[in-house]
Amino acid sequence: MRLGIVTYNIAKDWDLPTILKNCEQTKFTGVELRTTHAHKVEATLTPAQRADVRKRFGDSDVELAGLGTAFEFHALDPAEVRKNVEGTKQYVKLAHDLGCLGVKVRPNGVQTDRGVPLEKTIDQIGRALRECGEFAAGYGVEIRVEVHGRVTAQLPVMQKIMQAAGHPSVFVCWNSNPTDVASDGKVEQHYRLVEKYIREVHLRDLFDEKYPWRELFRLLTASNYEGYCLAEIPDSPDPLRVLRYFRALYYAYQPAGSAK
Repeated sequence: MRLGIVTYNIAKDWDLPTILKNCEQTKFTGVELRTTHAHKVEATLTPAQRADVRKRFGDSDVELAGLGTAFEFHALDPAEVRKNVEGTKQYVKLAHDLGCLGVKVRPNGVQTDRGVPLEKTIDQIGRALRECGEFAAGYGVEIRVEVHGRVTAQLPVMQKIMQAAGHPSVFVCWNSNPTDVASDGKVEQHYRLVEKYIREVHLRDLFDEKYPWRELFRLLTASNYEGYCLAEIPDSPDPLRVLRYFRALYYAYQPAGSAK
């Protein structure tokens, strides 16, 4: 497994040179760039700007692990869903131009309070993801679906969304949510529901003793997971110190011989 950061929120105010410098200094080898943040790596970049971003990563020790968007597909209005699908496609093109393998999207809720059956919304999200996956496959890019949102953050629901999507370019971004933890205090029964889809992992504060971090890392290791584990943690007035402590705790939690 490899260790990186999500720029939401600890690096939201850093420009790209600062991100690369700070990741190198703290020995984080990858970064997922969240859209709308200060680094301004967006689909509006010109070809020359895209080439510059790609070169900056190529000249550094840091890999562009993914692009983190907030596109979602559960809206009642078909035009809103269409807008999000087309927006995802624009970031797929950006990812391709930057030499990046993945674009993160998410579900963000359901419409049961408006009389729409849960299964109908699951099917709607799945069909949108399938279209995005079909498009992304043509660019050699993955769609990574963050386990996110009210109800949709529940792993049995996420499993159904992935089954509805049914495309080999659509994967899961494990999000380390409280709802991952079953009544026995473990995550394994929920992890198994989406194990084969996991392509990216977001980590929260590792000092949170309510979440079984050691178990998660054991499960990832047993699954031969070789992707990024990305720190998605709050901003800090001393971010480099926080990142160094995070890295130390991350490696302390790893099964022997598993971390790179």
